[in-house]
Amino acid sequence: MLEMRNIAKMVGGEYHIHPTSLAFDRGSLNVLLGPTLSGKTSLMRLMAGLDRPTSGSIVFDGTDVTGVAVQKRNVAMVYQQFINYPAFTVYENIASPMRIAGKDATTIDREVRKAAELLRLTPYLDRTPLNLSGGQQQRTALARALVKNASLVLMDEPLANLDYKLREELREELPRIFAQSGAIFVYATTEPSEALLLGGNTAALSEGRITQYGPTIDVYRRPVDLVTAKTFADPPLNFIDVVKSGGSFQHQGTDGIGVPPHLSALPDGPVTIAFHPHHLGFSAQTGTAVKLRAKTQISEITGSESFVHMNFAGVRWVMLAPGIHDIDPDTDIDLFLDTRHLLAFGTDGRAIAAAA
Repeated sequence: MLEMRNIAKMVGGEYHIHPTSLAFDRGSLNVLLGPTLSGKTSLMRLMAGLDRPTSGSIVFDGTDVTGVAVQKRNVAMVYQQFINYPAFTVYENIASPMRIAGKDATTIDREVRKAAELLRLTPYLDRTPLNLSGGQQQRTALARALVKNASLVLMDEPLANLDYKLREELREELPRIFAQSGAIFVYATTEPSEALLLGGNTAALSEGRITQYGPTIDVYRRPVDLVTAKTFADPPLNFIDVVKSGGSFQHQGTDGIGVPPHLSALPDGPVTIAFHPHHLGFSAQTGTAVKLRAKTQISEITGSESFVHMNFAGVRWVMLAPGIHDIDPDTDIDLFLDTRHLLAFGTDGRAIAAAA
């Protein structure tokens, strides 16, 4: 188990990581999710031993390793910007951690070829990194991490430079591989969709703070505050400030939005309601959907889906709709909001009810 006990990191009198306590079990997959500069890399450097916390301690399997250098820890790291030995072949790059560990030639050859096959590097084993594409170089770095058999594997946006198909395949394979090895797997990403695909547990980060940690699907469905909800939303979360009055959420200039059953116990008063873009549609999919009127701003067609940006009562929303919807700007449209998935937050930004 990796335990971070009230660790903090300050630079120039400012917190890069606010006081944080987390524990990761062996064989677990843990995602660090947050935008650029939220603290993901800083936290991983503390875990690895590349940096020392200003306060607090880091404990691995009951041993305090706070001051132990990274070279003395069984850690494997993979970054978005691939790092390989330029004079080594792909084979030797992958084999290097096992040679340092004194593994025998048969074991090295077996593990190198196994990792190379998984990452589609077999045809390139005799090449040097300078004769590879960027994606092939990143796969080489990933393969080297796989064969190291590390206790802690840190991956900082490692798939960003790979093509879509290979990214999807590796997202499925990597958690299984590291879970079988018993390693603690920590994966940093800016993409909510990637966190959902990987599963496991997710720590949402914002400005050096962990706002929530738990099973990924729970953090997505039941964010504890508006900051976490926004972090775990791509396209951006839709939200609107309203006043609950009986069975209706009132907003200036509108007929109101009906309060769904799971929010009926909310006290009357100001509240922020929020929902994801795919919970808006051009038709009512359920009996709980409410009809609203909005004015379009722009349509973005991605192929199989369309992002329709709109103005609803002075608030900018976006709808993610299947199919092609090329709608002229300033067009009045009817849309339907599936209120079963509404999130509600108080004036302090904290969640005051969970979505169904």
